[in-house]
Amino acid sequence: MQPVLEVTDLAKSFSGVPALRDGRFRLQAGSVHALCGGNGAGKSTFLTIVMGIQQRDGGVIRRNGREVSFSSPAEALANGIAMVEQELSPVPAMTVAENIYMGREPLRSFGRIDFATLNRQTQDLLDGFGFAIRATSLMMDLTVAQTQLVEIAKALSYDAEVIILDEPTSALGEAEAEYLFAAIAMLKQRGKGVIYVSHRLSEIFAIADSYTVFRDGRFVQDGAIADINKDQLIQLIVGRPLTEEFIKDNTPSPEPALKVTDLTAARGVRGISFTAHKGEILGIYGLMGSGRTEVFDRLFGLSDAKGGSIELAGKPVTIGTPVDAIAAGIAYVTEDRKGSGLVLSASVRDNLCLATLDRLSPTGVMQAANEGASAARMIEELRIKTASDALGVASLSGGNQQKVVLGKWFLTEPRILLLDEPTRGVDVGAKREIYRVMSEFAKAGGTVLMVSSETDEILGMADRVIVLKDGKMAGELRRGELSAERLLHLAA
Repeated sequence: MQPVLEVTDLAKSFSGVPALRDGRFRLQAGSVHALCGGNGAGKSTFLTIVMGIQQRDGGVIRRNGREVSFSSPAEALANGIAMVEQELSPVPAMTVAENIYMGREPLRSFGRIDFATLNRQTQDLLDGFGFAIRATSLMMDLTVAQTQLVEIAKALSYDAEVIILDEPTSALGEAEAEYLFAAIAMLKQRGKGVIYVSHRLSEIFAIADSYTVFRDGRFVQDGAIADINKDQLIQLIVGRPLTEEFIKDNTPSPEPALKVTDLTAARGVRGISFTAHKGEILGIYGLMGSGRTEVFDRLFGLSDAKGGSIELAGKPVTIGTPVDAIAAGIAYVTEDRKGSGLVLSASVRDNLCLATLDRLSPTGVMQAANEGASAARMIEELRIKTASDALGVASLSGGNQQKVVLGKWFLTEPRILLLDEPTRGVDVGAKREIYRVMSEFAKAGGTVLMVSSETDEILGMADRVIVLKDGKMAGELRRGELSAERLLHLAA
């Protein structure tokens, strides 16, 4: 059968450094093909060339057997290829309907937009794929997960034959991801070809029919998912076997580090109480809208307090701003590292030193030696792969960017580490490194609070889990009681 998309010998270099040297890929109609590889494997470069965002140095792209070359995403769309990128780019002040059909709105006389028809066709699209979102809602009022679903709906609205999904569940919990998987199943039934990129290997084995692995900018292997297991795929991705996925050797103490009583906030937190101990990794689990991130926002002074109290090491504290939180020894790694964790236009060094400038340059004058030494220490301790601390942080892989965010906060010498989706969008090797850092921090007496949408991550790393539902506590499970079934039962 002739593939709907076939790519051979694709190559691309940046400033003489090869990013892709042998890109090969074959996609059949009515199938889901997983494109696998670690951060820096060449997947993103490959996809941007296919979409016409970047131009290739060599190689051939064929659509239905015909050689094509796209100079823009519009040309790719015109040829039946649509892509949902990992980095979301909505227009916040516009509605869901306006975002999805921007530039394609139904018109009335004199070129006026027919909003009634626009909203109706958008709602039909959303309902058809089971996305519980209103067409008339403003994008700025949606959660990150809902925004992700809107971007997916936008790609589906083009009725393309080839649909590229780049980390489509990175902002989704497991329950919300089921809506996406149902939509993908519908696309397969309609004869569409889906290129699926995800670091969540469980998803790949659940929905993909075939796989292709890239490593270090080169094609490594392809085949049917039925012919490979998870361990074999991991070895292909990282180039070596990983003896264990989770690294955990901390032991919680009975000594309280953080005590929250009847915590209530302006957004999504209603009367939540819990205690986290020194040396503990406390998991916080819940579905979309359960209040997980909102608890962290309140603890870090990002949302208005409406009630409750916070104690650190047995002493009451008042946290009204992030400055208060940092002074109290709390650090917060947000779920959106590029939007709120990093300054993408700045260097690795500048990002690492961002939260401690007052300490590193106490006279108010930049102390380059202090900053350089601090940055070097974090690069070594966290094993950040970068040619230089002067390198732009935007050029690093997702896993190394996440390590920079962690390093920024470790320089503040925190006692409490709030991690919201700490391994989102990073490969299995980088995940293992982040788990090592979490475990070492807790082993040294720190306290980790971790929000994660991945059940396996919660089960693998948490000493105890509190489950949230509709902004309230739904239950608590100790490590010996943990199971995916119990978590989902409480969360739903």
